[in-house]
Order: sequence, then structure tokens, then C-alpha cells
Amino acid sequence: MTQQGDSWWDKLYDESAPDTAPTVSGDTLDDHFDTATRATTGPPDGPPPDSVIPTDAKSPTRPAGPDPRAAAPAPKSTAPEPVPPTAPPTPVAPPVPTAPPTPTAAPVPPAPVPSVPPVPGRAPWEAAETGPRTFPAPPVEAPTVQVPVPPDPPEPEKGQEPEKDQEREQSPAAPDHAPTVQVAVPVPRPRTGFVGSRPPTYEPEPTALPVARPGELADVVADTVLDGARYGTCTLRAVSARGDSARFRGEPRRDALLTARFGHDEAALVLVAVAAGSRAAEDAHLAAADACRWIAEAVCRSHSRLSEDIRSGRRGDLKSGLHRLTDRTYGKLRARATERGLAPDEYTASLRCLLLSADPDCRTRVFFGVGGGGLFRLRDGAWQDIEPLLPERTAVTGAPVVGFGSPPAAPSAPSAPEATEDGDRLTMDLGITTAPGPLVEEPVPPPAEPFRFRASVARSGDTLLLASPGLAEPMRGEPDLARELADRWAGAEPPGLAAFLADTQLRVTGYADDRTGVAVWEA
Repeated sequence: MTQQGDSWWDKLYDESAPDTAPTVSGDTLDDHFDTATRATTGPPDGPPPDSVIPTDAKSPTRPAGPDPRAAAPAPKSTAPEPVPPTAPPTPVAPPVPTAPPTPTAAPVPPAPVPSVPPVPGRAPWEAAETGPRTFPAPPVEAPTVQVPVPPDPPEPEKGQEPEKDQEREQSPAAPDHAPTVQVAVPVPRPRTGFVGSRPPTYEPEPTALPVARPGELADVVADTVLDGARYGTCTLRAVSARGDSARFRGEPRRDALLTARFGHDEAALVLVAVAAGSRAAEDAHLAAADACRWIAEAVCRSHSRLSEDIRSGRRGDLKSGLHRLTDRTYGKLRARATERGLAPDEYTASLRCLLLSADPDCRTRVFFGVGGGGLFRLRDGAWQDIEPLLPERTAVTGAPVVGFGSPPAAPSAPSAPEATEDGDRLTMDLGITTAPGPLVEEPVPPPAEPFRFRASVARSGDTLLLASPGLAEPMRGEPDLARELADRWAGAEPPGLAAFLADTQLRVTGYADDRTGVAVWEA
């Protein structure tokens, strides 16, 4: 080998050469972490990171000893040094009297700085986190109230001294804290409560859900239904809620509510149907839903003619047409009861409806239906019961018919005694068998419920309330409830949906049935 080729051999295998075994390479995770920490934070009380030079740390890549870069002299530059321009002499200012030294406060220790600042994301050399992560919640800003600041007093002109306020001189010193500003906040509408001497026994909120069965999930009824709209000059609010008794026992809501609009623009017709099933029937909620759906389908097919009759004020045509549509609905209910193998009175419901025209110039409100419930009107702060009255049976006039209205049978003449005191019979028994009476297999069905109809013209500021039996009974039986609702609804603006729900849920002891109410506010 040549001399040049042996030099690298001597450097590699010479005894004075440093050991070439595996050492710290300076490119480990710890080295990167220390470098990033010093570059971003630095020591809390020391110089900047660039000025910190460890004196006792030995480089892992070269032997300890003086730094050759520090020992080597810096090369001298051959370029001529620039001559700084001469500045004009500054005038000497008169000496300023020095103020006495002020006592210095004790230095406040700096706040501890975290060793690693929270940097979003994760560095490539950091290990992936395992397990769930917890994120801090965003700060919640407190609501503020803007209060206008009073303008500053005008500044006095030159040569005039500001007038001193005598009251301010006599008053004590003003406090250091800022004055308290009182802002009037409107009182919220009261929450659901009760009226009467004592609260009801049941809890005010739902407790148990009704039982659901496979294949009958489409028949599940919600606890509460809430709806609303605004057409023409009227604002509509409607709600149907399960009663306290049904909520406690886990029974479905037997009242049904349906709101629908047919047509467009001014010729549109709004229908609100309310049905209440019998409490003793098991499928009462299904019968109520069928009644609302079938009457809505019938009105939808004839909505153009009905809307024209309402806007034209043809009361007679409206009554006869709606009576016919209601009879068809109850005919379908009787047919459905036969399909289910039930008696007609086991699958029926009371039905009450409102028809509202979307025409702003038409204020005629039409009510029709069959069965119990209530129709009330709030006018001038007082409730009026405008339920159509039904004629008494004794007040029915006209020719008598079989089974109803027939005159009573005339008393017969006293018959002669069949035998004398001695036992002799005055007549002869010929042995003729008496013919049997007519065969009656089933009891005679009760008479049908009469049809109710009323068409009234609303005035500005009126409130019309259509109620199911569960709401109509406490309205008539508890004056405190009627008075409380009159106070809440007497304002110029109708309540919102949530407020209307709270109003109709005012509880009364002794009335725990389902409640359904439809209110119409006139502008």
C-alpha cells in the first residue's frame, strides 16, 4: 500500500483514535424534545434560548477539548471601513432638578411558565395517544345589558371657573366602585301550575308510557301534540295532551287532534278536528284518530264548495252539507267496529271541528260536530259559553211517530170481574192459545247523538276556544281556571306555542282526563 492509503488505516485502527462503538447519535427522540423545548420556551429566569450554551456538556460526536472554531482567528476584511458622518453638536440643556428616589416595590415573581406549551396537534415523533381524550369546554359568555352612558358635562369657557355643586360638597365622598345600574326585565309567563285550594294528587309530568306491540307501532300515540298557524286575520293555537290519570297508569292518549289546510291563497280552508274516545273502550284512541282522518278526507274533497259557502254566508247549505259529511264519517266508524268484532258504542268518539277561511275579509267561523265538549268565546275579558243548545225531548213539536212523540195510550174502561163471590165464572174458556209477542233479539239501540252546528262572525279582539270534554268540564266547573285563562289571553298578542301549552296545562283537582284545546285569536 501507499503512504496515502495507510493513513485512513491508521486513523481507523490507531490506539489514540476515539472509540467507534455505538454511541449517542444526537438524533434521538429525547434530543429532539430538548431542542424543541429550548427553542420555544427557554428557561423562566435566564437569558434567551440562543444565549444558553452548556459548559459541561460534551458533544457525543467529537472528543472533549477546546473548540477549534473559538481558537481560530477570524479572517480580516480587506474592504475599507465606512466613516460615520459627523453629527451637529447638540445644545446643552439646562440641568433638570432630580426628583427624590421613590421607594421601589418588591419585584413580583413571574408566573410559572409550563415547560411545554399546549401546541395543537401532535408532533411526528410523539407516540399516538391511546384511550379517550378530554377536551375543555368552551368558555360561556355571560349575558350583558347595554345601558346608555350619560353625556359628559360641557367644559367651561376660558376665564370662567366651573361652578361648584353645593350638594356635592355637602355629600360624603363618592365610593370607589362603579354605580349599580338597575335594568327592568320583563316577568316571564308563569309555568304550569294548578288552580284551586290544593294541588292534584298526580304528578304534573308524564310517568309511564303506553305498552307497544309488534305490528302495531303505527298506532302508537304521542303524549302531547302541539301545532299553530296564522291565516288572514286569525292566529291559531292547538294542543292535545294526555291527562294526569293516563300518564300515571301508562294508558294512551284518547284525544286526537288534526290540523290541515286545503286550497291556496284566499280560497284556502283551514280545518281543525278534535275527537275524544270513550274512556271505557280499549281502542278509543284508534277510533278518535279514524274519526279525525275520515272527516278531514271528506272536507278535503269538498273544500272548494265549502270555502265558497263560508265566504258567501250561505248558512243553510253549510249546515246540510256538513251534516251529511259527519254522518258518513260515523257510518265508517260503525263499519270499522263490525270489522273488529265490536259493538258500535265500543268503537266511537265525539267529534268537533272548526272551519276557518284564509280570506282576510272573511271573519265567519264555522263549528260543527257530534258529542260532548265545549265552545267558548272570550270577549271584553269575559268568557261566553256559545255551545249550540239541544232541544229537549218534551219540546219537540210535530206529528207523532212510532217510538218517539206518540201520545200515551188512553186508559181502558174497568173490566168486569172474571168470577163471582161463589167462584162461578162469567165467561167460557175456549182453550185458544194466545199468540206470542214479537221476537226481540237485541235491545233497541240508543238514539243517535244530535248534530251540532254554529256559524258566528268574529270581532276584533275575540278569542274562540274549542275544547274536548277533558278541558270543557273544568272550564265550566272551576271558575278559577276560566278566570286565569282570561287574564293570560286578554293581551293584544297571542301566546306562543310553549306558552299556550303551559296555559292549557293548568291543573285542577278532580279533573285528570285528556285535554285538547284549539284557540283562535282575532287580530
